[in-house]
Amino acid sequence: MEKEFFNNYENLTALEAQYEAQKIAFAPIVFQVVRTMRDLNILDVLSKNKAGLTYEELSKECKLSRYGIQVLCETALSAGVVFIKEEKVTLSKIGFFINSDKMTNANMNYNHHVNYQGLFYLDDAIRNEKAEGLKVFGEWDTIYPALSTLPKEAKDSWFTFDHLYSDSAFSFAIKKLEELKPKKILDIGGNTGKFATLLASQNPNIEITIMDLPQQIKLAKQTIYEKNIQNISTYEANILLEETVIPRDYDIYWMSQFLDCFKEEQIVFILKKLKESMGEKSEICIMEPFWDKQNNETAAYCVINTSPYFTAMANGYSKMFKYTDFIKFLEKAGLKIIETIDDIGLCQTIIRCK
Repeated sequence: MEKEFFNNYENLTALEAQYEAQKIAFAPIVFQVVRTMRDLNILDVLSKNKAGLTYEELSKECKLSRYGIQVLCETALSAGVVFIKEEKVTLSKIGFFINSDKMTNANMNYNHHVNYQGLFYLDDAIRNEKAEGLKVFGEWDTIYPALSTLPKEAKDSWFTFDHLYSDSAFSFAIKKLEELKPKKILDIGGNTGKFATLLASQNPNIEITIMDLPQQIKLAKQTIYEKNIQNISTYEANILLEETVIPRDYDIYWMSQFLDCFKEEQIVFILKKLKESMGEKSEICIMEPFWDKQNNETAAYCVINTSPYFTAMANGYSKMFKYTDFIKFLEKAGLKIIETIDDIGLCQTIIRCK
């Protein structure tokens, strides 16, 4: 059953609506102020002084000017990140999450180091269906070949974000794959090989092949070497090329957070190509975070707001999908859903297809 999210804005008064509009208008400033407070350890200092600190005390503790402290704290007050009462600044619950929550910090770092500058070009990206924001890092058509050469903070933030939302689902996904008793798995879009090496180390009798672009295979090979895994092979290929041959007769064709990297017609193309390579007993397992399949609005909010990254930075044309849209691609490819499993890890759904 489709879940309904984001209905809490329907009954706002005009004044409430105007206030919400101003929050959006000033959102970039609020974001950078709060991130700066986190990175200059102001939030951490406040978290250790629950009775609160004056501007002078904060200034001394953080080795920053009183002016700087006041400017930051007053904006943070407007965003509910701190409270200021009787000339003392205290950290709010919102501020606690920004300072201490792993997911919040991964999201903030990802948006600051990967997306912030590039999103300036979002309007061009929408018009041209091209990742126009990627030029802040260099000249590439998509971000994927660039990942290994991004500036360190951007690369680290990208992989931390990517792994946070996928890794939490790995233990369940591995257990599910083990239940299916495959002998051979093709991990398409295996990226750094993190999932494949985890699966392989726990299941030495399963033969796993990682299929990805040469740049990603290079990273995967490093991971395989470091972990000394013997039952993983690699296959360098661009799945979108007509001439690319997908290896045949694997028991499971596994794709985790892979198909959201493509536009609709490309997804159908990939699925049709996979269908041609499948044996009679083969199946496709797709793991994706569908925003309408989340178990709460916070999760849906995080997933749905990842789409503009794909537009401005990744490739210009892909997005995070609604499940109800995605199943139409499976139907177009002539595939039949045999099982859908929701609420895996932080946000994932697994779809099994024949």
